[in-house]
Amino acid sequence: MQQLPDLWRILENIHWALVGAMALRAYAPERLTQDIDIVIQAHEEQAARLAFTAAGYRIGHPLLIGGFTAHAPDDTGYSIDVLALKEPWLNEALSHLEYDLAGFPVLPRQFLILMKLQAGRAQDIADITRLLRQANQTERSTARTVVATYAPDLLDDFDALVVLTDLEFGTR
Repeated sequence: MQQLPDLWRILENIHWALVGAMALRAYAPERLTQDIDIVIQAHEEQAARLAFTAAGYRIGHPLLIGGFTAHAPDDTGYSIDVLALKEPWLNEALSHLEYDLAGFPVLPRQFLILMKLQAGRAQDIADITRLLRQANQTERSTARTVVATYAPDLLDDFDALVVLTDLEFGTR
């Protein structure tokens, strides 16, 4: 398991969760990554910037989707992409966190699937199939409800990914 910096100490008063490759380790076998992706509420972005700066991180350029990158103090640790979002579902997601084996907060599977579906990059689609592969029917149904509620235009894509996952890996 890849080791993370002490984000609990750095972000002590900020609600956050893992959302990138490291978030997958709560639900599926971990995949290697060169950075850490976390999500916070947009209104906490300035506080997060100050917290990372106080911890010795260098703040990089803004992210196109909102947020920033925090570079490790010695440039040998992970850079941290801090996604600062205003999504209508984020408060609910941050209120029902799951935890990986190391005890780090992770978005619930259904919201991680939604977020990756909205991003739509090739790696995000691959991650969704990994998340669906490990999900039981109840978890899949919950994810479908979340997609239908917050991104109904992506429901056909979600359904297609369920079919493709089952074709590739078999049904659970």
